[in-house]
Amino acid sequence: MDTITRVNIVAQGLTLGGSGLKDRIVTETVKPKRVTRKAEQRAETMEQILDAAEDLFSKHGLYGVTLKDVAKQVGVHHTLLNYYFADKKTLFDAVFSRRAVVTSELRMKALDDYEEACGGKPTVEGALHAFLDTDLDLYIKGGEGWKNYAQLTAQVANTPQWGADLMDEHFDPVVLRLIGLLQKALPDSAPEDIFWGYHFLTGSLMLTLARTGRIDKLSGGLSHSDDFVAVKQRMASFMAAGFLAICR
Repeated sequence: MDTITRVNIVAQGLTLGGSGLKDRIVTETVKPKRVTRKAEQRAETMEQILDAAEDLFSKHGLYGVTLKDVAKQVGVHHTLLNYYFADKKTLFDAVFSRRAVVTSELRMKALDDYEEACGGKPTVEGALHAFLDTDLDLYIKGGEGWKNYAQLTAQVANTPQWGADLMDEHFDPVVLRLIGLLQKALPDSAPEDIFWGYHFLTGSLMLTLARTGRIDKLSGGLSHSDDFVAVKQRMASFMAAGFLAICR
């Protein structure tokens, strides 16, 4: 493993036989910390636990899953989960926050980039594309784990007892960033109309993320609830028309 030579000025002292100051230099050879195999195994186990819990919670909800269920799916003893997590809600929160950080940061960057690209003159549809498309791309390209997380998010958003707190904690900054752009795009609109517009937008998005399969049956197979590509092609335009209708 490569070494790093670090140079530190430790102190300043008077030189013998002279009046000048002389820095005393000490060089140390420092080896970067190695990631031990044990630490790697622990990280791998943690990922397996979070993946398994995410899968189970997305299908059965917080109250339909036990720590023993998660341990069984991972193939470990349930006492190991008790070692990592104080209780089931702590595990649930860890599962939710793992991907919430990713999607929130990506959307925030997309909104910032869009405002810069449009020269501070956003349109409703442009802002909605930046907000929605970035998130939908994760569900299109991210594999089954991200689709499980989508369903989990829909559950959390529709659980008033504690879900609203999780949504507030992780998503308020990026939602308010979107609201700010929409207010720029619609400067003469009543603020409450923009918030109502967002309310309808997020309701539609959460139903989409839930992937209930209802639209599959209603449409006779013409549309599919897990077709996020089709959703991405339509949602921003549809919602932009709704914002314009109620704000004008």
